[in-house]
Amino acid sequence: MLKKILAVLCIIICFVLQSSVFCKISFAGIVPNLMIVLTSVFGFMNGEREGLLTGFFCGLLSDLFFGEFLGFYALLMMYIGFINGKFARTFYPEDIKLPIALIVTSDLSYGILCYLLLFMLRGRFEFVYYMSHVILPEVLYTVFVTVVLYPLILLVDRKLSAEHRRSAHRIVR
Repeated sequence: MLKKILAVLCIIICFVLQSSVFCKISFAGIVPNLMIVLTSVFGFMNGEREGLLTGFFCGLLSDLFFGEFLGFYALLMMYIGFINGKFARTFYPEDIKLPIALIVTSDLSYGILCYLLLFMLRGRFEFVYYMSHVILPEVLYTVFVTVVLYPLILLVDRKLSAEHRRSAHRIVR
């Protein structure tokens, strides 16, 4: 139960940080996508179900506050969380290479799908410009923030997992 409450708090905190604090420290109008970081991290740390649920709520917040269509970002983030959850079996907390690779892939996929579904279908065919001025800078900024944010999320997850194991051990006795 404590883990679910903390997950909700993480989603709210990251959303507020992304939509307020990081908007003030944006580089050339580019803000890191903390929702992608959170969805990916929860996915590969805890599995498909947790990634899917985290992605849904992260995307729903984005839809409610910034989206044109209700459910677009929620669906997109759900898929990202679910796919990242497939890597839970190969996840080693000490190794940061897999999380960085998954977050880069997730953010690139997110940017390209947003371009295809929100811009290209409306007749805006400036893919090279969008890729070089929006998608790639956002990916780089997101990776930079991930290097700082990932150890914090990992520390909290380890503490909660250790507490959960201790309480389960007490119940068994």
